[in-house]
Amino acid sequence: MTAAATSSAPRPHIFTLAWPLLIELFLAVALGVAGTALAARMSDTAGAAFAIANQISVTLFMLFRIIGSGIGVVVTQNLGGGRRDMANKVALSMLGASTWLGAFTALLAFVGADWLLRLMHTPAEVLPLATPLLQALAPAMLFDAWNASMASVMRAHLRTRDTLTVLVAMHLSHVALAVPLMQGWGPLPAMGLPGFALALLVSRVIGLALHLLVWRRHLGLAPVAGDWWRLRRRELADVLHIGIPAAAENIAWRVSFMASMAVAGLLGAQSLATLAYVHQIGSVVVIFSLATAFAVEIMVGHMIGAGELRDAHRLVRSALGRGLVISGLISGSVALAGPWLLGLFTRDPAIIASGGALLWLAVLLELGRTFNLVVINALRAAGDVRYPVMAGAASMFIVLAGGSWLLGVHFGLGLAGLWIAYCADEWIRGLLMWRRWSVQAWVPHARAARRRLRPQ
Repeated sequence: MTAAATSSAPRPHIFTLAWPLLIELFLAVALGVAGTALAARMSDTAGAAFAIANQISVTLFMLFRIIGSGIGVVVTQNLGGGRRDMANKVALSMLGASTWLGAFTALLAFVGADWLLRLMHTPAEVLPLATPLLQALAPAMLFDAWNASMASVMRAHLRTRDTLTVLVAMHLSHVALAVPLMQGWGPLPAMGLPGFALALLVSRVIGLALHLLVWRRHLGLAPVAGDWWRLRRRELADVLHIGIPAAAENIAWRVSFMASMAVAGLLGAQSLATLAYVHQIGSVVVIFSLATAFAVEIMVGHMIGAGELRDAHRLVRSALGRGLVISGLISGSVALAGPWLLGLFTRDPAIIASGGALLWLAVLLELGRTFNLVVINALRAAGDVRYPVMAGAASMFIVLAGGSWLLGVHFGLGLAGLWIAYCADEWIRGLLMWRRWSVQAWVPHARAARRRLRPQ
């Protein structure tokens, strides 16, 4: 297949790609919300333990972003440029890299659970519940690494509906197992929080089996034993060219966010529980912007590979405009329903009142976040990956992390101070990213990526 043939082939509308991603993200977030709600039914202390252990596991998984951020971009660019052979080599080579990074992440979570939780200033009453939970979550991280890389390859091939089918089965099996394992059912004893982790591991094994099936059936890819552990230098280098800067940006944000959670820990268990509940509700709001951003990344990657830079520019502008409107409507509606939504997690009137105010601040937060998600993903797909790290790291560390402590503790604003810091950081970075895209500073990087696709 030639590049010309690829560029002339009809591509799906961005909504066609976005809606399966939207449902996929919603299911993932709903599972986190369900886990938090199940834990909160035990007690607010258990809810806080679930939240902080889950956040640490997500933070550790950021190590996978070193390769995860680059897989989809490199595969889409190769497919757009007519290099299906190279796309397949990249896909198979990423299994070995996923094995090593996933295993390292799982080991770190299991061995360092207590130290990591103490580093986060986890309250003394939360620590006995959070430590065994984090250790129980560790084994699933290896399977998550494999599933994430295989799903990224499927999306790059525009098979978003097939990916959705796999993930629906995976998440439904998690919920179906989590409830009886956590609460007990018949002869099964109630395991509490570790039951959630055991259900997670089983569901991830199911997800891996299904991904192997759809890889073979739809992509013609059948990994052999060596693919699961070998590190192939050339393919890995292409992915790391995109992945390392992208991972640095994601890791910088996650570290800064975890620093803000540590500030919430200093404010007490009630503040930590409030943050957990509002964050879970906010994660539902952000999924539309995330789905749009992922769809934009896939489409821009194909367009860059085919040399269609003008089309890529128009796509990002129109997607961002629609994203801002819909994000504002969704976040505003959630803020209106705030007291009822928070009531699903807790009956503490202080938590409901404080959380309701934070959800109104989250309207401003989500608008700024839309800039980041859509435009940064487009810059990454175009090969412009270093600028977001350089421009964003200072804001994350100073405004997000430093501002959380300054406003929340020093000036005594509590959780409201944290959310003001979040808003300021997202808008600063969002406007910087938009300026980068609008002045077309990404074009030289896109042309360089196009040149790299030429057969050697």
